[in-house]
Amino acid sequence: MTDTTKLGLIAGNGRFPFLLLEAARAHGAEVIVAAIKEETDPEIEDRARADSGIRVHWLSLGELSRLIETFQKEGVTHAVMAGQVKHKQIFSSIRPDWRLAKLLLSLRTKNTDMLLGAVAKVLGDEGIELVSSTSYLEPLLAQPGKLTARTPSEQEQRDIAYGREVGKAIAGYDIGQTVLVASQACVAIEAMEGTDATIERAGAIMQSLDDGDSTAESTLSRSLTVVKVAKPKQDMRFDVPVIGVRTIEVMRQAGATCLAVEAHRTLLFDRDKLVTIADEAGITIVALEDR
Repeated sequence: MTDTTKLGLIAGNGRFPFLLLEAARAHGAEVIVAAIKEETDPEIEDRARADSGIRVHWLSLGELSRLIETFQKEGVTHAVMAGQVKHKQIFSSIRPDWRLAKLLLSLRTKNTDMLLGAVAKVLGDEGIELVSSTSYLEPLLAQPGKLTARTPSEQEQRDIAYGREVGKAIAGYDIGQTVLVASQACVAIEAMEGTDATIERAGAIMQSLDDGDSTAESTLSRSLTVVKVAKPKQDMRFDVPVIGVRTIEVMRQAGATCLAVEAHRTLLFDRDKLVTIADEAGITIVALEDR
């Protein structure tokens, strides 16, 4: 946990910003929120109205200069990123200011690591240190072992092993962090669409098999295993693997029966509810040590 008493929060979508906001306030930090118009839930305004220790500034995704100016005026020297910013936004609705446009043009590739790493450097050059998004949320990191009532079957364990090999390979190229496997065959790999959309796509693929040749069942199990890995050199300041209730619900709809994540490097949101829903659906969840 950081000792910072004034924290800048760059808030993306989902519940992550709210969890971090609550944790930071519980530790006495004053929080200055940079809410992204294209991503952040407007509910964050309600939190600010209910707590005088929170101030919200709304910015568009491309306004890097304004972000820096806002934090500097507020006296912020430490900041954290929390919540997803859809990678595809970079290629669609984003209108970069001069500073971000210059940064984008300087990048060899525009993957997550390169882009956010460059943003972190620009912030650092302006006296704003980007700190780990887990600084206040270490209790939410998955611990090694089985999280649910059911243990992975032998087939699921084989699929986990294969999925981790594939996952580490694609994560090394910063393509995605999630792989869907059935009978040691790769069904879907995450790209820009995100984890939940990848699971939905894999479910659709499996459904298409059911709609086709019925003899396919003898060569490919209908049960999907989801493997979510951290990058080989995971920067815990951003893009930390996250699993929430929504992911488990999507797994159930897609016919996925097993989820494997990396211990110590995956955040689990609403853990009790997540595990309850998984147990009800017969889904097994396991957190594995990095190899």
